[in-house]
Amino acid sequence: MDYSSINLRYSELAKSDCCLSCGGAIHYAEVHPGEVCVDLGSGRGTDVLRMAEQAGSEGYVYGIDISSGMLETARKNAEKFGVQNVQFLHSDLEKIELGEGVADLVISNCTINHATNKLAVWQEIHRILKPGGKFVVSDIFATSEIPAQYKNDPVAVAECWAGAVTREEYMATLSRAGFGEVVVLEESKPYSKGQAEVCSFTVAGKKGAQKKCSCNA
Repeated sequence: MDYSSINLRYSELAKSDCCLSCGGAIHYAEVHPGEVCVDLGSGRGTDVLRMAEQAGSEGYVYGIDISSGMLETARKNAEKFGVQNVQFLHSDLEKIELGEGVADLVISNCTINHATNKLAVWQEIHRILKPGGKFVVSDIFATSEIPAQYKNDPVAVAECWAGAVTREEYMATLSRAGFGEVVVLEESKPYSKGQAEVCSFTVAGKKGAQKKCSCNA
């Protein structure tokens, strides 16, 4: 992951009104009171604050991001609204600064595609989830390999598709990370980005589920 360029780009976007979302993971999260939740790529903290309200005073929510600008904005938002059951952490997604088996729920919205080692990220998600804990992740996949010219293009990176892999590779990575049953909750039709074609989708699964896939791959 090219943290220097991503950190700079997203720190700039933290001060704007730009929408950085590619899906609706939060809408499928179903947070329960008392749960510990994690948002990977938490940005300005909007979803973290929403989950903190749903988890209640007995729950807790961690926001994980590598952009210092986004983290600063998120912390200010939490302070502004008086939300105390949250913590925003600067952390590499390939080595998340949380203990093993701490989370009931992990969500992410258009973030994992940035990672160079996506398997490492998914293995970390598996590690921090409690047995039976679930993930809900919105991301982007490519209908064919993304041309090399876009890999480090700042606009393509900010639009969250420069690092996209194919659907088949994405699902294989989930399986290799230890997630058996994976459900596709929503999926867009293909759309063009430069000389590439991508799709947005939201997937969900649980730690410890039996190996099965309803993704129609």
